[in-house]
Amino acid sequence: MAIGSKELVITELDTFENERLTEELKKAKAELFNLRFQSATGQLESHGRVRQVKRDIARIYTVLRERELGIRETPVATEAPAKAKKSTKKKTEQADAAADTKEA
Repeated sequence: MAIGSKELVITELDTFENERLTEELKKAKAELFNLRFQSATGQLESHGRVRQVKRDIARIYTVLRERELGIRETPVATEAPAKAKKSTKKKTEQADAAADTKEA
């Protein structure tokens, strides 16, 4: 396996939705900032971690870009958003029914 975090291997990144990837990207960038700060102040214990985090960031950007270009498939949404759509549809029907009663 290439150098990088064991939890952010490319096969696992494929299963993440775009929102989760952007969250992981934000976390990795924050970690890189902290590591650079520690390096500047002389408190960094593991210099290899900077390289690992940079590679993780590059992997995430690669997956996002490949999805944008259509090279890599976006994972199918789980059932939770589908339930949200049903409740939205139900609320819309209730709003329409309320509007109909007001018009009558």
